[in-house]
Amino acid sequence: MHPPKPKRPGQEIDDEMRNLAAYTIPFVGLKLGKHQFEYEINKEFFEHFEYDDLNTADVKIDLLLDKKTTMMELTFKASGSVNVNCDITNEPYDQPLEGSLFLVVKFGEEFNDENEELLILPHGEFEVNVQQYIYELIVLSIPLKRVHPGVEDGTLESEVLDKLEELSINNNENKTDEDEIDPRWDKLKNLLNDK
Repeated sequence: MHPPKPKRPGQEIDDEMRNLAAYTIPFVGLKLGKHQFEYEINKEFFEHFEYDDLNTADVKIDLLLDKKTTMMELTFKASGSVNVNCDITNEPYDQPLEGSLFLVVKFGEEFNDENEELLILPHGEFEVNVQQYIYELIVLSIPLKRVHPGVEDGTLESEVLDKLEELSINNNENKTDEDEIDPRWDKLKNLLNDK
């Protein structure tokens, strides 16, 4: 029996992530050619990454693994929706989600995932873990600005929207014609006209 290897800092998190065994593909036993994998992603998947910007998730991942003699090509396609809070009203809504990611897996002297489109696995490796790529694909497919569809089409009833509209009206009523045009602009316009 071998003594346990000393753990490096942060390895506890790595070990926990490895527990998601469903996302580890043992490619050594696969024949050359294309292989299809499907994953149903929900909120629990994101808890492993401590990502709590969404309320629920219902995303399907289609993964096509094309095994070749010296490398593999992985094509990820995500479709579904995530429930997030609107940036304007904080109201939850379902955000449709579509995205794709292409990854080439090659073999080399040591592990290297610095390039987002290329993963280098050490020679002799027999499996690849895809959970990080699925996570990044979904998170990057969520729009940076999250706006409830009801805000855009005016159908959402919200106290926050009512207050924003009230403040906007009050600001416009407090302005007079004199406030709107700064006399310094007139002097600048005269300079243009004097040419």
